[in-house]
Amino acid sequence: MQIDDYIAAVRREGELIAVTSETLSLDDPIPTCPGWQVRDLLRHLSSVHRWATEAITRPAHASFGAIEDRGGPWPADDELIAWFREGHAALVRALETAPPDLDCWYFLPAPSPLAFWARRQAHETAIHRADIESVRGAISPYDPEFALDGVDELLFGFVARPQGKLRSPVPQRLLLYSVDPPARRLISIGESGATIQRASGTADCTVAGRAPELYPFLWNRSNEAGLQIVGDRGVLDLWRDRSPVTWS
Repeated sequence: MQIDDYIAAVRREGELIAVTSETLSLDDPIPTCPGWQVRDLLRHLSSVHRWATEAITRPAHASFGAIEDRGGPWPADDELIAWFREGHAALVRALETAPPDLDCWYFLPAPSPLAFWARRQAHETAIHRADIESVRGAISPYDPEFALDGVDELLFGFVARPQGKLRSPVPQRLLLYSVDPPARRLISIGESGATIQRASGTADCTVAGRAPELYPFLWNRSNEAGLQIVGDRGVLDLWRDRSPVTWS
């Protein structure tokens, strides 16, 4: 995927969140984020958008700091969706106008800082779109290529980090098999962390299906509908417990 594709995804997914939010109550609970209401999700994501915009437009001021402070005082409930739209529009504008050789802070491997921020915010927004849609029960399908890219960002960007929490005293292997687009990812989990290969191989548990179903499942946003699971489900319990991406 190209930077323009990611920016288009940021724009599309953010607009879906805003439109869906307008049909809900801010007090509605988010099934995929226990303890959160619609209000909390909009506050969080808009703060992330503002934080990313600052990293892109004011590199000297950006840092791996508290994102929840980026929006200033929370707006009143009747202004919250407009506030979300404002922050979202500013992020899209920052990405669209950033120079290709943008020099700023970023925190996962990427071809360039701009490529990182476009990709990270595309998937940040897309996964939270699943959260907001889960209030109504049905999550709109993802584009297959975009979904596979989101799987790879999660695996190679977050899970494989040296400080990653996916660990096991007993070696375990999880094989992900995407049939659309065709792809295989082998996750080897040990005491020192997880390693990811673009390969097949023997595994304790195999999860197979289309990338649009694998993507929210691996981000712990959906159940196993549409997926075929074979082998030791204890590996999936380990995944659910140790794979969530949290701010620290």
